[in-house]
Amino acid sequence: MESPLPPVVQRGLGDRSNDKRKNAALEIEALIKSLQEANNIGMIRSVITVLSNDFCTSMNSNYRKGGLIGLAATAIGLHQNARNFLNALLPPVLHCFDDPEARVRYYACESVYNIAKVSRQFILTHFNQIFEGLAKLFADVDVDVKNGANLLDKLVKDIVTETETFHVEQFLPLLQNYIRRTNPYIRQLLVGWITVLDTIPDISMIDYLPEFLDGLFNMLSDSNREIRQAADSALSDFLREVTVSAVVEFGPIISILVVQCRSKERLNRLTAETWLSELIHHPYSGGDALLPIQAEILGAVLWCISDEENEIRLVAERTNDDCMTMVRETSSDFELKPLLDTLTNELLHKDDVPTKLAALGWINMLMEKRKADMNDFTEDLLPVLLRTLSDPSDAVILLDLQVLSRISLAQQDELGYAEETEEIQFQMVLNAILNLFAKDRRLLETRGSLIIRKLCVLLNAKSVYIRMADTMASYEMKDDGEVADIETLQFVSTMVQTLNLILLTASELQDLRTTLATAFIESSGARSNVFKEVDDDDDDDGGHVFATLFHCWAHNPIATFSLCLLARTYDLSFCLIKRFSDMPDVSVGFLMQIDKLVHLLESPIFLQLRLQLLDVESPCHAPLLKSIYGLLMCLPQGNAFRLLNERLATVCNLRDNLGVQEASTGDGSPDNLPSIVSRTGLSMEKLLERFDNVDEQHHKAKNRSQGSVE
Repeated sequence: MESPLPPVVQRGLGDRSNDKRKNAALEIEALIKSLQEANNIGMIRSVITVLSNDFCTSMNSNYRKGGLIGLAATAIGLHQNARNFLNALLPPVLHCFDDPEARVRYYACESVYNIAKVSRQFILTHFNQIFEGLAKLFADVDVDVKNGANLLDKLVKDIVTETETFHVEQFLPLLQNYIRRTNPYIRQLLVGWITVLDTIPDISMIDYLPEFLDGLFNMLSDSNREIRQAADSALSDFLREVTVSAVVEFGPIISILVVQCRSKERLNRLTAETWLSELIHHPYSGGDALLPIQAEILGAVLWCISDEENEIRLVAERTNDDCMTMVRETSSDFELKPLLDTLTNELLHKDDVPTKLAALGWINMLMEKRKADMNDFTEDLLPVLLRTLSDPSDAVILLDLQVLSRISLAQQDELGYAEETEEIQFQMVLNAILNLFAKDRRLLETRGSLIIRKLCVLLNAKSVYIRMADTMASYEMKDDGEVADIETLQFVSTMVQTLNLILLTASELQDLRTTLATAFIESSGARSNVFKEVDDDDDDDGGHVFATLFHCWAHNPIATFSLCLLARTYDLSFCLIKRFSDMPDVSVGFLMQIDKLVHLLESPIFLQLRLQLLDVESPCHAPLLKSIYGLLMCLPQGNAFRLLNERLATVCNLRDNLGVQEASTGDGSPDNLPSIVSRTGLSMEKLLERFDNVDEQHHKAKNRSQGSVE
């Protein structure tokens, strides 16, 4: 079949000389114009076919260059009518974008440029193929090819901007395919196109934001500063648009932001956290639109609130406060479980103090806002909160205790919240804390005082002590009725020692000390049974408080003795000191406790006791003096002995100077003592019997333990 191109034109197109190829292209342009005037469509298609098949696919690179120039000349010759031949013109040219020779790729780029210039918006039917070609050329190693691609890219952008027929939906799959590429030139191409499309009034890129938002964020960590700046600028523009848009699909956007908040890159985290901060205040959502996904947001915020970058921390703290305010003030319903799952996960798996404080703050707020609903999650929350008590941060422990106190105290609603529930939860929290101390003695030693003192502030010291005493007293017997093992009894003794030291020293327990100190002064309401069940009326009775504590304190002799001194029941303390000589298990620890008590006697807490030593005519003076002397006799020679001896020597000198004769107090048995305890209706005999029984329990448990070891 005869070629539609004259031989001289064919030779010129395949020549190595660029000028000869251009001249041949001019001949083709003229030929196409004449064929178009003659309406010889068939011949025009024949020319395109020859250029495509014989030249663009030739093994000779000069022929391929000639074919590309020829196709461009054909489009120019066709002018506006080129749109009818795009399906034939573009494919062979676009195919040459993959040519191994850089110069051929350049000519291919130039050819598409010329075809697009005359076809304008009609090339958009082939937009995806052209864009794919641009992505290849933008990443090309040849500078001329890149420059040519930039010119073509600018032209296509102009065409898209001026047309009303661009379909973003068809472009999105391609955008998603390339958005995760890390090549900087492809990223440059993409962010440029996203920015341009966002400026077109008829295109709402916000509707498609989730499709490419993650990719834009990833560009923030690009090594190329220009790409980082372009991505940051694009994200800032989109954020402004989102904040004023009446319709926003929050869910997919939030999911992307949550992931970016955990990015290793600083700018990614900062930008994502800034987005979250702004979206919370979205004017058209009122915050409620974010409630279903609040748990996701919260997880990201808590992650960033402990960020090593101060700027990110500040944004996260502000976002956290705003989120909490939004949830606290909302009247809409929301699920608690996702939020609590997020909060407990942060408490269990993060070591950062700011994160834990924020998580506890949230739980505290939820307890306040929806107390009744939160009760359903108490069993799941309690183990997490108890574990948090082992945190090395005092601030975390104190806030954790505040949450635990909220669990303990039921909040009354309009119908009146059941007091029974309050009692159950109060006791449940205290039981859990005691069990924690029993399992973790190290925690008791290092943080026991802090935890108990804070509980006393939050929950009322008297209630805490009474219920702890009742609970620990029950430890002495197993479920089968047998006496508990020595390890359990030793824990109770240690716990009593801790509680007693706090009682004697902590300012938070001043009211309880006053209750005990005045328990037997003008006391009314005799009590026949010291160990009856605790009720609200009993809790207000100082004598009952003393008896309840004594029942448990009996597991630690020195604590029991100091309790008697604090309550000014010196006749009882004298009976106890007499029993110390009969105790079979006087250990170094026992003597160390006496040593510590001697120093406490010099503290302001026992100022009244020291002054009572001067009241030599008082009926309680003799048992008090004998109690202190008995304590002195228990001490080995040392600093504590000398300290107490000097104090007592002063008292004795006073007695001698006053010439006071001491009245006989008999043999020191309860029956022969004019006991102030007995006069209030409490049975001193039962108190001492209780002390003896507990001492015997410890002795037997120790013997059993030694026997099992042997």
